[in-house]
Amino acid sequence: MDFKKLAEQYKSELLDKVMPFWIEKSQDKEFGGYFTCLNRDGSVYDTDKFIWLQGREVWMLSKLYNEVEKRPEWLEAAIQGAEFLKKHGHDGNLNWYFALDREGHPLVEPYNIFSYTFATIAFGQLSIATGNAEYADIAKRTFDIVLSKVDNPKGKWNKAAPGARSLKTFDLPMILCNVALEIEPLLEPDFLQQTIDTVLHEVLDVFYRPELGLIVEALGKDGQLVDCFDGRKLNPGHAIESCWFIMDLGKRLGRQDLIEKAVEICLKEVEYGWDKEYDGIFYFMDRLGHPRHELEWDQKLWWVHLETLISLIKGYQLTRNPKCLEWFERVHNYTWTHFTDPEYPEWYGYLNRQGEVLLPLKGGKWKGCFHVPRALFNVWRILETLE
Repeated sequence: MDFKKLAEQYKSELLDKVMPFWIEKSQDKEFGGYFTCLNRDGSVYDTDKFIWLQGREVWMLSKLYNEVEKRPEWLEAAIQGAEFLKKHGHDGNLNWYFALDREGHPLVEPYNIFSYTFATIAFGQLSIATGNAEYADIAKRTFDIVLSKVDNPKGKWNKAAPGARSLKTFDLPMILCNVALEIEPLLEPDFLQQTIDTVLHEVLDVFYRPELGLIVEALGKDGQLVDCFDGRKLNPGHAIESCWFIMDLGKRLGRQDLIEKAVEICLKEVEYGWDKEYDGIFYFMDRLGHPRHELEWDQKLWWVHLETLISLIKGYQLTRNPKCLEWFERVHNYTWTHFTDPEYPEWYGYLNRQGEVLLPLKGGKWKGCFHVPRALFNVWRILETLE
């Protein structure tokens, strides 16, 4: 494998195509913030603004400014997005709404914890770029709110009936693995260590099930497997994404055992989630092999494959396990063949099981300036170390 050539491929895609697309097409020069509902050619088809995608774009632009190059257009775009968020994105007490209209009026109440987590990393990364103490304060205070909500993320917007079956889900501890490291410079060392210990325990001792060799999406509050739709659900992409977060924590803590465990889980998840008939990784699966209720269960999604590329190449970088490289090549070939658009920049997000484009959009309610550029950035940087 020609690592140098591959590194150049990822770097060029990021800097020459994907980021120029978002800088040019997504910024709302009139009201601030970003458009994320973008057609194949980048034209805007809906002007509503989703807080978690606004936060992700602020973070991505700040990250590239901090770690790639001090490009003024990246910083300017990040600051204007952050100022829009600061002014309109929350209720005045840093309870972050889910959606706003174009002008910044709230549309959906602050029920979604991921509005908070992505506001945290957005303002954290931007505070590093600017030295702005107010941005750092917003990040720290929002992170405190996130941690206070861990036991009931949706709060009063939880739809469960009183006393109903209670499940805890994997998505929050998984994302906290990443958030803690993203805002490390803003946290007290003891507090950071305590947070890391908690999320590692949740991911590896609670949601990872040795009897399956897999990570489950939901468990009973007592940590037991539950036989219901939500309790049987597997999301290979989520599990694989968490693996590179764990590898980063293992590296940060100097713990090779964590890295090896994450690589082992990653390889098992890729093998389990791979569609043996049409290739690509399934979106949702059932741990007992029952039918899923989500009609999109067999779709092939952009973020699943991109996060898998990061985990596999990082796994190879940190352990030199040849299976990581074999799978990386396989997933790389599928991803670049099916998700890239030969005519316009940025990537498709949604394919059917056979690998055909389902939706021609480049951005929407769930897809913004995040998984594609973040993966291109991470994979490029890792490949450079392997040259």
